[in-house]
Amino acid sequence: MKFDPPLVPARLIRRYKRFLFDALLDDGTEITGFCPNTGSMLGLTNACSRIWLSDHAGSARKHRHAFELIEADDTVVGVHAALANRLGEEAIRMGLVDDLGGYETLRREQRYGRNSRIDFLLSSPGRPDAYVEVKNVHFIRENRLAEFPDTVTARGARHLEELAAMVDAGHRAVMLYLIQREDCDRFRLSGDLDPAYARAFAEARRRGVEAYAVKCRVSAAEIAPLQLIAMDEAAPAALCTV
Repeated sequence: MKFDPPLVPARLIRRYKRFLFDALLDDGTEITGFCPNTGSMLGLTNACSRIWLSDHAGSARKHRHAFELIEADDTVVGVHAALANRLGEEAIRMGLVDDLGGYETLRREQRYGRNSRIDFLLSSPGRPDAYVEVKNVHFIRENRLAEFPDTVTARGARHLEELAAMVDAGHRAVMLYLIQREDCDRFRLSGDLDPAYARAFAEARRRGVEAYAVKCRVSAAEIAPLQLIAMDEAAPAALCTV
């Protein structure tokens, strides 16, 4: 996925109210923009960090600029959470995620479970349907190890239960962790930050839910799915007893 038009470089002043940020453009102009990520963005909000913004001049948006990338830990990280689905679809179509690229039909945002929507529903004659849930990942606190979540996500735990129910009904169910950074070789759940999610994941896996982690190549020019990375599924047991 290439950024077109090109992104605008800036320096972060602060991120606040989860969906707003202030930044200083290279020409000295101070602006307020929209942050398309309602999560904690742990480790990705340091003042003076180099950031890149999309420019929506002429649109009906309240804020002209949107926060897309930040330089952190000597790499470039994507923070636009809604891009995870687009990148996840690219990864599937590229054949990076097991055999999911071989399904004939991919439908987006389909209703299922208890008043939920699945990110992708894949189908082909003679094959069980595949329900695919995508999670955006950008959190690292140990060298080369990406983690999810960076804060408590009750909604994420509910999704795992609903995916497991699809397996019980005879379908396939897949968790796809889409990592918008390249400086990682492994992925695991942060059981100390959300023990309930870690337990829900373990139970979903026991019932047959599949799980994959894909890291992306990220630059100011583009974000592109790169490759699967190893999943360290079990967070340390001591961290999951809270």
